Amino acid sequence: MKNVLIIGCGLLGSSLVRRISKKKLAKKIFIYEKSKSNISKIKKFKLPGTIVKSLKECTGDLDLIIFCTPMSEYKSLILKINNFVTYKTLITDIGSSKIESSKIIKKFLKKGIHWIRSHPIAGSEVSGPEHGKDNLFEDKWCVLIKEKKTNLKHLKFLNTFWRKVGSKIVIMNSEKHDKIFSITSHLPHLIAYNLVKSAQDFEKILKFNLIKYSAGGLRDFSRIAASNEIMWRDIFFDNKINITKAIDLFIKNLKSFKKDINKKNNDSIIKKLIQTKKVRTKIIKLKQDIDKPDFGRN
Repeated sequence: MKNVLIIGCGLLGSSLVRRISKKKLAKKIFIYEKSKSNISKIKKFKLPGTIVKSLKECTGDLDLIIFCTPMSEYKSLILKINNFVTYKTLITDIGSSKIESSKIIKKFLKKGIHWIRSHPIAGSEVSGPEHGKDNLFEDKWCVLIKEKKTNLKHLKFLNTFWRKVGSKIVIMNSEKHDKIFSITSHLPHLIAYNLVKSAQDFEKILKFNLIKYSAGGLRDFSRIAASNEIMWRDIFFDNKINITKAIDLFIKNLKSFKKDINKKNNDSIIKKLIQTKKVRTKIIKLKQDIDKPDFGRN
């Protein structure tokens, strides 16, 4: 691959820049970033890419463009790249929901340009190019979206690219993707935000300084709730139908727990607790995490 353009150089974008450079996956890396703060950090940490002030600066000879911005920015960026992108260029993105963003792409992207959507499962609660790592994607899943009209040649190219980045590949359609991640990612983040808000409300109501007594549970939820608010607003809005269904299921199960607690229903609640513990065992077995205890000391 000759040239690649990274649009948006935060945590994931800067990690891609580092990885592409380290593995020599492209001869030249262009970086388009509108945040002055991020541009200063890119220069400070000497990221191996050429910063472009305008998308017109890297016209014509791009093999791959990767959108690493919040999904709410897709429309304006698409309208800009339409002016210079050629038919030889493949576009992908790293967005966490796919159905709604695909509508924006289909409506505004210049006809004949190929865009195959990606979703590397490799985020973190921190943001900004200073937190990027060249091994961020190592042994992490990357979902590639395949629809009926997906160009198989381009899908193969993207598959090879993400594997060289270090990811494990799984292919599915937009509908399945958004349903899966509404439960495995989107709902947990929403719960984390809500739990921390509940702790803040509890603190105000009872006038207790409870945050300094945070146990492991609240501490871990607060880490998730520290994630980028713009990115997560976009995800919640874009995948609202599936997330709403997930919320309804969560409320149903929460009411069931509440009922068991109020009635001191020992058998029912013990059964629930034992069943849910099995998920942790399965996650470790699938190498999605390690079983080493983490008490926040490292």
